[in-house]
Amino acid sequence: MKLRRSPQTCQVLHGLLRSPQEWRHGYEMSLNTGLKSGTLYPILIRLAEQQLLETKWEDPKNGRPPRHLYRLTQRGIEVAQNSVIESQPLTSTKPAFGM
Repeated sequence: MKLRRSPQTCQVLHGLLRSPQEWRHGYEMSLNTGLKSGTLYPILIRLAEQQLLETKWEDPKNGRPPRHLYRLTQRGIEVAQNSVIESQPLTSTKPAFGM
């Protein structure tokens, strides 16, 4: 399955790339990216199915139910780094058309 590089997927990858070995909750990622759960979680599921993310359940604490945690795999880090490069806008120091 090919990675869909929507702006939202790139946003999630960029966020995870800031600390690629750190486990993160979906709720934290939602706050950091501004993405709603209906957008974020399908992206996380696709990334995990493509083995770009590791997932695990957090142990319950103080009566709170367990939460799903996510972090990039080594392959995920490489894909995220490539998506950062590919999503950077092209800039020029000269005005267009020599003006």
